[in-house]
Amino acid sequence: MKWITRERPKIDRLACPWLIKRFIDREAEFLYVPFEAVQSEATRLKAIPYDVPDVEYTHYEDQCTFDYFIKKHGITNPALLTIATIVRAADTDRHDMAGQASGLWAITAGLSYNIKDDHELLQLGMVLYDGLYSWARHLQGEKHTQNPTEYMLLEVYRKFLKQKSAAKKTPAWVRELKGIIQDQVDTDISLRLQDVSKNLQVHPSYLSREFSKYFDNLTFGEYMRKLRIERAIHLMESTPYSLSEIAYLCGFSDQSHFSRIFKKHTGLSPSLYKKSKLKRSKR
Repeated sequence: MKWITRERPKIDRLACPWLIKRFIDREAEFLYVPFEAVQSEATRLKAIPYDVPDVEYTHYEDQCTFDYFIKKHGITNPALLTIATIVRAADTDRHDMAGQASGLWAITAGLSYNIKDDHELLQLGMVLYDGLYSWARHLQGEKHTQNPTEYMLLEVYRKFLKQKSAAKKTPAWVRELKGIIQDQVDTDISLRLQDVSKNLQVHPSYLSREFSKYFDNLTFGEYMRKLRIERAIHLMESTPYSLSEIAYLCGFSDQSHFSRIFKKHTGLSPSLYKKSKLKRSKR
């Protein structure tokens, strides 16, 4: 059976072929193509697409594609279920779920950076996940540190100090997303969640759920509307543009839509806000 996904694999797109080859289809052949070509090439080559939108084998809610393979094929192997948690934590940037997730992300990202041939990268990924499977099956109880006192201190660090520090750390995707929004705020406030999630390589359902935690307790849509209104106010106060022109420049479909959202955020219609601003400036 042929399986196909987007090029430049990292966590999930290395884990899934490993799972398929080792436990589902030992004769499997894997293909990596540009994102936009996956569906057409899947049809042409009679291959099964995975880890792309709008196919069966993909992310669902907070689960990644590896999770779906596990569920679809009724896999109950405890070691594979452990790996599934690690892969999900690394692939959805929830490293607090599994202590191994940060390491898995770092290693696969580094390999992807060093190796440009996707099939060569896949071969190393197979070795990587073979090692992770052996650890999950035979060595989870083993500790590298054998000194009892040192081990006890490490446990305290892992359970309390590290968790406390991690809770305060802003995920990498949040910092990157703030940069994307900041770069676009003066020229284009029509960013779509799907486009942003693809840019960040963060699944849209996870991004949508987690967004409000880091952006003023607002959903993605609410936050973007807030930025539009803030930009509209800036233009009203600093330019001679008409309200229709400002509505257009701030990405609203028409002036009535602009007026409705503006009033919701400020309590005043754009025209009344502009008049009150003029009155205040004359005093």
